[in-house]
Formats: sequence, structure tokens, C-alpha cells
Amino acid sequence: MTTHAASPTADEAVRVEAGGVVLEGALGIPAGSGGVVLFAHGSGSGRHSPRNRFVARRLHATGLATLLIDLLTAAEERADARTGHLRFDIGLLADRLCGAIEWLAGHPPTRELQVGLFGASTGGGASLVAAAREPGKVGAVVSRGGRPDLAGAALPAARCPTLLIVGGDDGVVIDLNGAALERLGAPVKELVIVPGAGHLFEEPGTLDEVARLAAEWFSRHLGAGAGTYAG
Repeated sequence: MTTHAASPTADEAVRVEAGGVVLEGALGIPAGSGGVVLFAHGSGSGRHSPRNRFVARRLHATGLATLLIDLLTAAEERADARTGHLRFDIGLLADRLCGAIEWLAGHPPTRELQVGLFGASTGGGASLVAAAREPGKVGAVVSRGGRPDLAGAALPAARCPTLLIVGGDDGVVIDLNGAALERLGAPVKELVIVPGAGHLFEEPGTLDEVARLAAEWFSRHLGAGAGTYAG
């Protein structure tokens, strides 16, 4: 595999029709992309999330395209900020992800690229539900500090290679991920615990480790066109 230059990849603002609504997104496609990674977060950390954008830049450096979208509309985000109910509506979030997967399949610059899903928080559960619903369309899933347990009955049907990344200081979430890993139907699956990291991976060096692990996983499972993470 080839390591791609770390020159910045410009993001294009896109509007994605998914699940009966139009979602705002940011699409970045480096030259020679070997796959496209769709980012999923339940609420409050969509396309503008500094953590998601940090990981996206690292993926661009390996030759992976990225689509960061807000899975909720602006009105839904305002409502969710008051009630917190939509970020846990895994069915709704999975519907939106499936719509975004279809959008990528119909968008000329990405239609030939295999799709990976990068889920954080409740987006981890929604990513696995979407992978179970779209067998053959999702090549790999990575969950960062996610709640794969929320995928529930869909876990045995989610069979694409899946990496669960959890902070070493995120005790309850470690247990939830461990239990979900046992139920997950993927023949290739792994749980990695990052020492010294909390739920948001804000500690020095921990998010970079997430980016490294994610880049390696997607490079391995989204086709030979993706590069190798150079750090």
C-alpha cells in the first residue's frame, strides 16, 4: 500500500437527502481515494466536531475520502438539546445513515468507493444497525467511545469487520462494548482499549491513537486503494 501525502484535502459542502430530510454535510475526497468513510454521531457533534474533523484529516492522509454529516436537522438539534431524546433514537439515526450510504452510491465522485462507517457515542450503535440493514454495502465499521450495545437485536446481523475503540478510563462503556462484541456477528471484530483515555478522548495523544487505529482498520478492509497511516 502507498502512503499518501499529508497535504490538506478541501471539504465540499453537500446536501444529503436521507430518511425523508435533507442533511448538511462536508465531503472530502483526496486524490486516488480507496474508500469513503461516513461519520455518524447522535447529536451535537456532526460535521463541525473538532474530534471528527481531526480523525477525518488523518484518514485523508491515507487516501480515504470522508463524509461528515449532521444526522439531525437544525430544528431537530434544537429539540434534542432540550430533551436528549433524538440522539438515542437508533432507528432514526440508522435510517439517515442508510440514506447517506445510498447518496454516496449515487454521487459520481464516490459511487465506485466502498463505504466505511465511523460512529461515535450513539452513532456507534446506529452504524451497526445500518451495517446490518445494508449487507454488502458497508465494508467496515469503527466505533469511538460508542454504544454498540444500542444496536440490540441487529448485532448478530452486522457482519462487516468491526473495531470498537474505548477509553481505558471509560469503565461502564468498556463493559457495554465487551458485551456487544460477544453478540456481534462479524467474523472479524476487535475491542481496543486506549490507556488513560476518557469518554471523549481529550487527553494528550489519545485521539491521535484513535485516528491511527481507525486509519489502519479502514485501510485494511476498504480495498487495496487505501494507504497506510504514517502518523
